[in-house]
Amino acid sequence: MGMGTRNVDARLAASIGQLEEPVVPDFQARQDVPKGGVLFALPALLVTGLLKYSENFFKLSKGYYGLDSLLIILAFIALVRVKSIESLRYSAPGEWGKLIGLDRIPEVRTLRSKIKQLTQDEGPQQWSEALCKEWMQSAPEQASTLYM
Repeated sequence: MGMGTRNVDARLAASIGQLEEPVVPDFQARQDVPKGGVLFALPALLVTGLLKYSENFFKLSKGYYGLDSLLIILAFIALVRVKSIESLRYSAPGEWGKLIGLDRIPEVRTLRSKIKQLTQDEGPQQWSEALCKEWMQSAPEQASTLYM
């Protein structure tokens, strides 16, 4: 199961394909979480639409990690300026898990596999277009400034 694993039952069910729904994040009070300041960005990410429309454009196979958790992981990785997904091999997965409300983040090969699933079709481009359209409609006076 790996270091930091606490939710053994759900992980076992996912490994044999019997987990119907991905695990829901459960945030708990913690002290001294490395990179914990990135949590201050979560409300801004959600307001700007990180998880909006994602279900319409992305599909993941059944498993322990859901689409919402995966997108938050990727956003946090970018905000913390992790240079490559490969470098996560040298980070404590349990500490990252505390940031996303799970027991740990996926292993690098699992993360790569999930990213590959998300990017196999036109989903990312269509999702981006939907978000851009909404942003421009919500603030047309700002959108016209950007066009110039």
